[in-house]
Amino acid sequence: MTVDYFTPAGMTQPTPYHHVAVGTGSRHVHVSGQIARLADGTPVAPDDLAGQVEQALRNTATGLTGAGATFSDVLRLTFYVTHWTPEKITEFMAGVERVSAEIGLPQPMPPASLIGVDYLFEPDVLVEVEATAILD
Repeated sequence: MTVDYFTPAGMTQPTPYHHVAVGTGSRHVHVSGQIARLADGTPVAPDDLAGQVEQALRNTATGLTGAGATFSDVLRLTFYVTHWTPEKITEFMAGVERVSAEIGLPQPMPPASLIGVDYLFEPDVLVEVEATAILD
């Protein structure tokens, strides 16, 4: 395994993600911001944050697979969410939980950041996901 996840004593626990990932390997994989679109560009789940989180993570999994990686190789995830408020965490996590088994996303997740933004590149895009992985 190229990635070791942990949350040291003294850091907030429990959380839905690990705080630290240590990667050993030589191939870095960077999956650009993935959104809730099908391969042909069709939008998925307009106005549904949980549904968009699911599809964006599916697309991230597709990018990882294309590079020969899985979520077990991911060092870090970054989520950008439009018009973020703390009340949206339940809907956001519902999307993560519904798709986790399907795409092999471990729980807790790899280290992750959630960044609230005013908007993304198109008005219907509610979430964008980036992943960084490492392989031997």
